[in-house]
Amino acid sequence: MTTARDFDRGHIWHPYTSMTDPLPCYEAQSAQGMRIKLRDGRELIDGMSSWWCAIHGYNHPELNKALREQLDRMAHVMFGGLTHEPAIELAKRLIALTPERLQQVFFSDSGSVAVEVAIKMVNQYWIASGRSEKNRLMTVRGGYHGDTFAAMSVCDPVTGMHGLFTEILAQQIFLSRPSSRYGESLSDVEREELRSVFEEHHHETAAFIVEPIVQGAGGMWFYSVEYLKEVRALCDEFDVLLIFDEIATGFGRAGAMFASDMADVEPDVLCLGKAMTGGYLSQAATLASSKIARGISAGGGVLMHGPTFMANPLCCAVSLRSVDLLSEQDCLQKVADIETQLTAELAPYVSHKAVADVRTLGAIGVVQTVGEVPVAQLQKLFVERGVWIRPFNDLIYLMPPYIATANDLTRLTDAVGTALDAL
Repeated sequence: MTTARDFDRGHIWHPYTSMTDPLPCYEAQSAQGMRIKLRDGRELIDGMSSWWCAIHGYNHPELNKALREQLDRMAHVMFGGLTHEPAIELAKRLIALTPERLQQVFFSDSGSVAVEVAIKMVNQYWIASGRSEKNRLMTVRGGYHGDTFAAMSVCDPVTGMHGLFTEILAQQIFLSRPSSRYGESLSDVEREELRSVFEEHHHETAAFIVEPIVQGAGGMWFYSVEYLKEVRALCDEFDVLLIFDEIATGFGRAGAMFASDMADVEPDVLCLGKAMTGGYLSQAATLASSKIARGISAGGGVLMHGPTFMANPLCCAVSLRSVDLLSEQDCLQKVADIETQLTAELAPYVSHKAVADVRTLGAIGVVQTVGEVPVAQLQKLFVERGVWIRPFNDLIYLMPPYIATANDLTRLTDAVGTALDAL
């Protein structure tokens, strides 16, 4: 008799996994707060926030209520020619929270699509301006912006997950990964490289796209705020637009509501996703300046994008409640407390023979190992220790929900130490 897990293994493609030799999967039956309950009865403390989106934990009563109330009104209605209160109120919140120049909101259904929309926006802006030669993107190595084609083209072409497609992707302009760490001054070498590349390529560059402060899936690297200040200044000097991808860092993860706040730098376009719905549904948003909106719309132009589930009312309703919970529950203070504890408990691992580096920022704790980790082996070890941590490449990292208690965090950091001893 074929079990559910056997069927899953034989027929369902999981992310970044082979169909002939897939990584093991553990069947989740329910989730509550910080705990994921497996079918066999074991409970796991979640250290991943389900890929960084379930910031308030699971089965949150306020988010459940928002969904139920909206479900009784309408689950979905097309956004072409119609609008609704949840979308209007959510757009108001996002405009109020984000940098002042961002006044237009385009809703979509995933982070990758939010990046696609941003890239389409900046290209269409220059086309409408009569400067179609400005159609390439400038970015840094070590970045990750999603799995769709335009987004893949600005992910790291060598060490990223999409090197297989390099020859069929748009060829973008890559600079070195920022080397100055968070809290450090920008080096002269970095300043010189930035200016040199802008001088050489500004005439063909539509926008500079970057994950501010925190590079996520490309390596969990935290870099200097001065890098962003320098990029903003050069974008202004050389007439290049600036896109911030805050899909991973938005809504408090790095220690401020948005990483751009930490650098006091305003982008022309901002991509949001992941934590916006509190991990309940897939929704994203691309915010743009009025300059870009007016440029695209000049002469009767329209932005050529329109997802079927754009501004889905259920997504908007739960996002609205999730965003409001951030202030109501003082989540930024909780993130600060998490940072303090992760820093204290992960720092001793820097002297471990298997460790190359340890770094923390906000509710992000990273242990970088000297070699690539055996994912399946460590995943099994973590489950046996009663925690859910998903390592990749040479990184064992934590991004817990903001509701994590001190005991939860200690269980997670202790498990990291056990994993290091197993390497």
